[in-house]
Amino acid sequence: MTAEAVLAEPGRAMRLRLGTHATHEKLDKRIMSADPFGGLDRYAAFLRVQHALHSRVDRYYLDPQLEALLPGLSTRRRLDSVLKDFEDVSGELPVPAVEVDEPVDVPTALGWLYVVEGSNLGAAILLKTATKTLGLSETFGARHLVGHSDGRALHWRNFTAALDAVSLQPEEDVRAVEGARQAFAFVYDLVEREMPLA
Repeated sequence: MTAEAVLAEPGRAMRLRLGTHATHEKLDKRIMSADPFGGLDRYAAFLRVQHALHSRVDRYYLDPQLEALLPGLSTRRRLDSVLKDFEDVSGELPVPAVEVDEPVDVPTALGWLYVVEGSNLGAAILLKTATKTLGLSETFGARHLVGHSDGRALHWRNFTAALDAVSLQPEEDVRAVEGARQAFAFVYDLVEREMPLA
């Protein structure tokens, strides 16, 4: 492959975006159709979805192999914030999620992490809405929506730069895209179960 061809090829983050665009849009529309900020009960349902998702991926954030590929990954964990938010809103902790007990497949995990980290970009709008409509804040009920102190855009660029730099074989890249699709499908199923249409 020529240098020009390498430069013209989109990075992994862009390939993941292109490979999941339709699924991502479908999920966003479904979540908003449930009016997650229409009351604390609806927001609590949204938090149950967040809890299940972050419980599912928490082991990736603590995996040494993934930390070596994506420096600072463990500092991006949001499960504890989700738990505190749920307790703020409902006065109790959510039912513990079923833990996944299988070896970590790095390419698949990268796809899942792309989805979860990407969700923090759009969380800026969600945080404003939660503050305005429900009276929540960065320290009560909406902690997990808070951006990094460096800024959401820079934090995302740092993540995608590290993601793009990971060396994968072509078949592993396919597994990364499939992992991202699995993550979106997982969340969509949760939303269907936990968040009735408004």
